[in-house]
Amino acid sequence: MSEINYSLFGGAESLDEGRTPPSKFNRAPRRTFAVNEGDESVRDEYAYTALPQDPKDFLWLMTEEPHRSRRMAIMRAHPEVTKLMGREPLTKYVVLFVVSLQVTIAILMRHHSPLSPLFIFLAYAIGGTANHNLFLAIHEITHNLAFRRIAPNKILAIFANLPIGIPYSAAFKGYHIEHHKFLGQDGIDTDLPTRLEIICLNNVLGKVFFATFQILFYALRPTFVRAQTLTYWHFLNILAQVVFDYMLVSTFGTRPLIYLIMSSFFAGSLHPCAGHFIAEHYLWDGLEQETYSYYGPLNILAYNVGYHNEHHDFPSIPWTRLPALKALAPEFYDTIPSHPSWPMVIVNFIRDKEVGIFARAKRIGKGRRIEISVAGGPGATSGISCSKIVDLDDEAIDQEIESSSEGDLTESDKSE
Repeated sequence: MSEINYSLFGGAESLDEGRTPPSKFNRAPRRTFAVNEGDESVRDEYAYTALPQDPKDFLWLMTEEPHRSRRMAIMRAHPEVTKLMGREPLTKYVVLFVVSLQVTIAILMRHHSPLSPLFIFLAYAIGGTANHNLFLAIHEITHNLAFRRIAPNKILAIFANLPIGIPYSAAFKGYHIEHHKFLGQDGIDTDLPTRLEIICLNNVLGKVFFATFQILFYALRPTFVRAQTLTYWHFLNILAQVVFDYMLVSTFGTRPLIYLIMSSFFAGSLHPCAGHFIAEHYLWDGLEQETYSYYGPLNILAYNVGYHNEHHDFPSIPWTRLPALKALAPEFYDTIPSHPSWPMVIVNFIRDKEVGIFARAKRIGKGRRIEISVAGGPGATSGISCSKIVDLDDEAIDQEIESSSEGDLTESDKSE
């Protein structure tokens, strides 16, 4: 009589023993590669490090979000990174130019039918790109990186919101700051898809629908997941937008407003720049990496939002200096897989069975904190403490959350 094996894995060394190894016959090609991945011969598009994710659920993690830990490590190795933090005066001029461009084109479109090829082409090619640029201008301004004081940043965000046609800049600030501080936390980070989205959209047609109308998901999902308390900034945002839209329609007719809203839809739909929505935090190649960067030329049109690991690590560094951050710490960023193309992210998201609405990392609570000791380590300098700087950075995010939900100016606003 044969002996029964009562071992945990039935005699195997692990649950993976005996499985068919990943190959080009049962896996999609790798979609992300690190800049510093060794010899080109090593960059095998079928060389995987992990099995595909279970498509029936999100990836649930027990650890904290990764950016605090890397911020600590970079501060230890490169304390001079603080010199990159601050405001970018160029932002307000770019916003003024793009707003002027969009309003001018919108007014010129009053003589053309919204169904004409020229109208649709301009709304997609120029309007979609311009309004996407304004989406990301508002994102940049949300971190108070255009002016020193909070109030001028909020006013500039409301101004940048005008060609978008629908008021959202005031509400976006609160949701986005929480996205940074509570990355991946279920019920707080409204960037995360809901369980209902997995049920309804977890197939090719569902992914096509999501990619086409993703601007609506990002606009409507937060209101169902996590309601905000309205402040006078919200009302000012709404009032400014209503007055602008009314003046535009009463003076030039409805077509200019149709152009602007159509531009906003295209900006968050199947548009090359819209690939960043999916590229930033969806999981790829069976990895547990929560944030991906993109270093291609479309960053020129998008406030360098492709430098997304860099942005989450140091949200106080403005868009013009994110490439300098990457250059300062290549040992941290060149070893992280990144996306080579935003447009192909949309294509691969739709066609790859291993990536879908489910491909996001979630956590309940902040997760287990990873502490990094820097005392006496390389890069340590007298008079500077990595832990202290990181704590201050966390406190700054807390203050941003508080200020985003308050109507009154902060003390720094009043003193300057």
